[in-house]
Amino acid sequence: LAVVGESGCGKSTLGRLLTMIEEPTEGELYYNGQNFLENDHETKALRRQKIQIVFQNPYASLNPRKKIGTILEEPLVINTNLSAKERKEKVLAMMAKVGLRAEFYNRYPHMFSGGQRQRIAIARALVLKPKLIICDEATSALDMSVQKTIIELLSRLQKETGVAYLFICHDLALANLFCDTIAVMKKGVIHETIHDLNEAKDPYSRKLLACTFTIREGKNKVFPESLFA
Repeated sequence: LAVVGESGCGKSTLGRLLTMIEEPTEGELYYNGQNFLENDHETKALRRQKIQIVFQNPYASLNPRKKIGTILEEPLVINTNLSAKERKEKVLAMMAKVGLRAEFYNRYPHMFSGGQRQRIAIARALVLKPKLIICDEATSALDMSVQKTIIELLSRLQKETGVAYLFICHDLALANLFCDTIAVMKKGVIHETIHDLNEAKDPYSRKLLACTFTIREGKNKVFPESLFA
Protein backbone atom coordinates (compact mmCIF):
# COMPACT_ATOMS: atom_id res chain seq x y z
CA LEU A 1 0.00 0.00 0.00
CA ALA A 2 1.42 3.37 -1.03
CA VAL A 3 0.43 6.52 0.83
CA VAL A 4 0.96 9.64 -1.26
CA GLY A 5 0.15 13.30 -0.78
CA GLU A 6 1.69 16.73 -0.44
CA SER A 7 4.30 17.50 2.23
CA GLY A 8 2.78 17.94 5.66
CA CYS A 9 -0.39 15.97 4.95
CA GLY A 10 0.34 13.36 7.64
CA LYS A 11 2.01 10.48 5.79
CA SER A 12 5.03 10.14 8.08
CA THR A 13 2.87 10.77 11.15
CA LEU A 14 0.73 7.79 10.12
CA GLY A 15 3.83 5.61 9.91
CA ARG A 16 5.05 6.78 13.32
CA LEU A 17 1.63 6.10 14.84
CA LEU A 18 1.48 2.59 13.42
CA THR A 19 4.85 1.80 15.00
CA MET A 20 3.88 3.71 18.18
CA ILE A 21 6.94 5.94 17.95
CA GLU A 22 4.30 8.58 18.59
CA GLU A 23 1.20 7.79 20.64
CA PRO A 24 -2.18 8.79 19.14
CA THR A 25 -4.37 11.29 20.97
CA GLU A 26 -7.47 9.39 19.86
CA GLY A 27 -8.62 6.60 17.56
CA GLU A 28 -8.02 2.87 17.35
CA LEU A 29 -5.34 0.56 15.98
CA TYR A 30 -6.15 -3.12 15.47
CA TYR A 31 -4.02 -5.98 14.16
CA ASN A 32 -5.91 -9.22 13.47
CA GLY A 33 -8.61 -8.15 15.90
CA GLN A 34 -6.19 -7.22 18.70
CA ASN A 35 -6.02 -3.65 19.97
CA PHE A 36 -2.40 -2.58 19.50
CA LEU A 37 -2.91 0.55 21.62
CA GLU A 38 -2.98 -1.47 24.84
CA ASN A 39 0.14 -0.72 26.89
CA ASP A 40 0.72 -4.09 28.53
CA HIS A 41 4.09 -5.76 27.99
CA GLU A 42 2.72 -8.60 25.85
CA THR A 43 1.01 -6.23 23.38
CA LYS A 44 4.08 -4.00 23.11
CA ALA A 45 6.29 -7.01 22.37
CA LEU A 46 3.87 -8.32 19.75
CA ARG A 47 3.63 -4.88 18.12
CA ARG A 48 7.41 -4.63 17.82
CA GLN A 49 7.59 -8.05 16.22
CA LYS A 50 4.74 -7.53 13.74
CA ILE A 51 5.40 -3.93 12.62
CA GLN A 52 8.82 -2.47 11.80
CA ILE A 53 9.98 0.70 10.02
CA VAL A 54 12.70 1.82 7.60
CA PHE A 55 13.38 5.54 7.90
CA GLN A 56 14.12 8.05 5.15
CA ASN A 57 17.65 9.05 6.05
CA PRO A 58 20.11 6.13 6.19
CA TYR A 59 22.77 8.49 7.57
CA ALA A 60 20.69 9.33 10.68
CA SER A 61 18.86 6.07 11.40
CA LEU A 62 21.92 4.01 12.42
CA ASN A 63 23.82 4.58 15.68
CA PRO A 64 27.32 5.73 14.60
CA ARG A 65 28.89 4.37 17.80
CA LYS A 66 27.77 0.79 17.27
CA LYS A 67 29.05 -1.83 14.87
CA ILE A 68 26.66 -3.22 12.26
CA GLY A 69 26.46 -6.60 13.98
CA THR A 70 25.41 -4.97 17.25
CA ILE A 71 22.81 -2.80 15.49
CA LEU A 72 21.26 -5.79 13.74
CA GLU A 73 21.30 -7.99 16.84
CA GLU A 74 19.59 -5.40 19.04
CA PRO A 75 16.00 -6.34 18.03
CA LEU A 76 16.83 -9.98 18.80
CA VAL A 77 18.34 -9.07 22.17
CA ILE A 78 15.20 -7.15 23.15
CA ASN A 79 12.56 -9.47 21.73
CA THR A 80 13.97 -13.03 21.84
CA ASN A 81 15.80 -15.43 24.15
CA LEU A 82 18.33 -16.49 21.53
CA SER A 83 21.93 -17.10 22.54
CA ALA A 84 24.71 -14.84 21.26
CA LYS A 85 25.73 -17.51 18.74
CA GLU A 86 22.16 -17.91 17.46
CA ARG A 87 21.73 -14.15 17.15
CA LYS A 88 24.91 -13.81 15.13
CA GLU A 89 23.87 -16.66 12.83
CA LYS A 90 20.50 -15.02 12.17
CA VAL A 91 22.08 -11.63 11.54
CA LEU A 92 24.67 -13.02 9.12
CA ALA A 93 21.93 -14.86 7.24
CA MET A 94 19.86 -11.66 7.02
CA MET A 95 22.89 -9.67 5.86
CA ALA A 96 23.42 -12.16 3.05
CA LYS A 97 19.74 -11.90 2.12
CA VAL A 98 20.00 -8.11 1.63
CA GLY A 99 23.33 -8.26 -0.21
CA LEU A 100 25.78 -7.42 2.59
CA ARG A 101 29.03 -9.37 3.03
CA ALA A 102 29.80 -11.17 6.29
CA GLU A 103 32.91 -9.05 6.94
CA PHE A 104 30.65 -5.98 7.31
CA TYR A 105 29.49 -7.40 10.65
CA ASN A 106 32.32 -5.71 12.59
CA ARG A 107 32.30 -2.37 10.74
CA TYR A 108 30.75 0.96 11.71
CA PRO A 109 28.02 2.82 9.77
CA HIS A 110 30.35 5.61 8.58
CA MET A 111 32.23 3.02 6.52
CA PHE A 112 29.23 2.44 4.20
CA SER A 113 27.53 4.28 1.37
CA GLY A 114 23.94 5.50 1.59
CA GLY A 115 22.63 2.51 -0.32
CA GLN A 116 24.52 0.07 1.88
CA ARG A 117 23.25 1.81 5.01
CA GLN A 118 19.69 1.49 3.76
CA ARG A 119 20.29 -2.23 3.19
CA ILE A 120 21.42 -2.42 6.81
CA ALA A 121 18.25 -0.61 7.91
CA ILE A 122 16.13 -3.02 5.85
CA ALA A 123 17.93 -6.00 7.40
CA ARG A 124 17.26 -4.59 10.88
CA ALA A 125 13.56 -4.21 10.05
CA LEU A 126 13.34 -7.78 8.71
CA VAL A 127 15.32 -9.62 11.38
CA LEU A 128 12.22 -10.20 13.56
CA LYS A 129 10.24 -11.46 10.54
CA PRO A 130 7.51 -8.79 10.78
CA LYS A 131 4.23 -8.90 8.86
CA LEU A 132 4.37 -5.19 7.96
CA ILE A 133 7.25 -2.82 7.25
CA ILE A 134 6.69 0.93 7.09
CA CYS A 135 8.93 2.38 4.36
CA ASP A 136 8.95 6.09 5.19
CA GLU A 137 10.46 7.72 2.11
CA ALA A 138 12.98 4.88 2.21
CA THR A 139 14.49 5.71 -1.20
CA SER A 140 14.16 9.49 -1.44
CA ALA A 141 17.58 10.25 0.10
CA LEU A 142 19.36 8.04 -2.46
CA ASP A 143 20.43 8.77 -6.01
CA MET A 144 18.42 7.26 -8.86
CA SER A 145 20.64 4.26 -9.58
CA VAL A 146 20.75 3.30 -5.89
CA GLN A 147 16.98 3.83 -5.60
CA LYS A 148 16.51 1.25 -8.34
CA THR A 149 18.60 -1.38 -6.53
CA ILE A 150 16.78 -0.77 -3.23
CA ILE A 151 13.36 -1.07 -4.89
CA GLU A 152 14.46 -4.29 -6.58
CA LEU A 153 15.66 -5.55 -3.18
CA LEU A 154 12.35 -4.69 -1.49
CA SER A 155 10.43 -6.41 -4.27
CA ARG A 156 12.53 -9.57 -4.02
CA LEU A 157 12.28 -9.67 -0.22
CA GLN A 158 8.51 -9.37 -0.44
CA LYS A 159 8.33 -12.36 -2.76
CA GLU A 160 10.61 -14.39 -0.48
CA THR A 161 9.09 -13.48 2.90
CA GLY A 162 5.51 -12.38 2.15
CA VAL A 163 5.99 -9.16 4.13
CA ALA A 164 3.62 -6.27 3.39
CA TYR A 165 4.82 -2.69 2.88
CA LEU A 166 3.23 0.61 3.78
CA PHE A 167 5.17 2.65 1.24
CA ILE A 168 5.18 6.36 2.08
CA CYS A 169 6.56 8.41 -0.80
CA HIS A 170 6.36 11.54 -2.96
CA ASP A 171 7.32 9.75 -6.17
CA LEU A 172 3.93 9.02 -7.74
CA ALA A 173 5.42 7.09 -10.66
CA LEU A 174 7.26 4.79 -8.28
CA ALA A 175 4.15 4.32 -6.14
CA ASN A 176 2.14 3.48 -9.25
CA LEU A 177 4.63 0.84 -10.35
CA PHE A 178 5.71 -0.71 -7.05
CA CYS A 179 2.47 -0.85 -5.07
CA ASP A 180 -0.76 -2.80 -5.52
CA THR A 181 -2.93 -0.07 -3.96
CA ILE A 182 -2.45 3.69 -3.57
CA ALA A 183 -4.05 5.81 -0.86
CA VAL A 184 -4.14 9.57 -1.53
CA MET A 185 -3.95 11.61 1.68
CA LYS A 186 -4.79 15.26 2.32
CA LYS A 187 -4.67 16.91 5.74
CA GLY A 188 -4.57 13.57 7.52
CA VAL A 189 -7.55 12.12 5.66
CA ILE A 190 -7.51 9.42 2.97
CA HIS A 191 -9.41 10.98 0.04
CA GLU A 192 -9.20 8.09 -2.38
CA THR A 193 -7.89 4.52 -2.60
CA ILE A 194 -7.09 3.23 -6.10
CA HIS A 195 -5.06 0.50 -7.82
CA ASP A 196 -3.64 2.71 -10.56
CA LEU A 197 -3.18 6.48 -10.64
CA ASN A 198 -4.75 6.50 -14.08
CA GLU A 199 -8.00 5.61 -12.27
CA ALA A 200 -7.92 8.70 -10.04
CA LYS A 201 -11.33 10.40 -9.82
CA ASP A 202 -11.05 12.56 -6.72
CA PRO A 203 -10.33 16.23 -7.67
CA TYR A 204 -7.44 16.42 -5.19
CA SER A 205 -5.85 13.25 -6.61
CA ARG A 206 -6.08 14.61 -10.14
CA LYS A 207 -4.67 17.97 -9.05
CA LEU A 208 -1.77 16.20 -7.34
CA LEU A 209 -1.03 14.34 -10.55
CA ALA A 210 -1.24 17.49 -12.64
CA CYS A 211 1.39 19.14 -10.43
CA THR A 212 3.94 16.41 -11.07
CA PHE A 213 3.69 14.62 -14.40
CA THR A 214 1.33 12.84 -16.72
CA ILE A 215 1.25 9.04 -16.68
CA ARG A 216 0.75 7.69 -20.18
CA GLU A 217 -0.30 4.25 -21.38
CA GLY A 218 -0.18 2.37 -18.10
CA LYS A 219 2.29 1.60 -15.35
CA ASN A 220 5.16 0.16 -17.35
CA LYS A 221 5.54 3.35 -19.40
CA VAL A 222 6.78 5.18 -16.31
CA PHE A 223 9.55 2.74 -15.46
CA PRO A 224 10.75 -0.10 -17.71
CA GLU A 225 9.48 -3.60 -17.08
CA SER A 226 13.08 -4.70 -16.47
CA LEU A 227 13.10 -2.80 -13.16
CA PHE A 228 12.03 -5.92 -11.27
CA ALA A 229 13.65 -8.47 -13.59
